[in-house]
Amino acid sequence: MKFAIIVSLAAATLAIAGPADAKGCLKGAAVGGVGGHVVGHHAVLGAAAGCAIGHHRAAKAAKAQTAAHH
Repeated sequence: MKFAIIVSLAAATLAIAGPADAKGCLKGAAVGGVGGHVVGHHAVLGAAAGCAIGHHRAAKAAKAQTAAHH
C-alpha cells in the first residue's frame, strides 16, 4: 500500500515538473521500487535510485541519438 502511494505521489510530482524532466524516471522508479522492496523492504530508496538511473540512461540515449543525426 505504501509503495502505491509513493509511486502515485512521484507520478504527480513528475507531472507537475514536466515531461522533459521525467524521461526515464517513472520506469526506473517502478523497477527500482520493486527491486528495493524485494531485496529488503527499501522500496523508497530503490525508487529514488531507479529514477536517477533511468533519467541518466534516457539523457545518455538522447545525447547519442542527437550526435548520430549530426
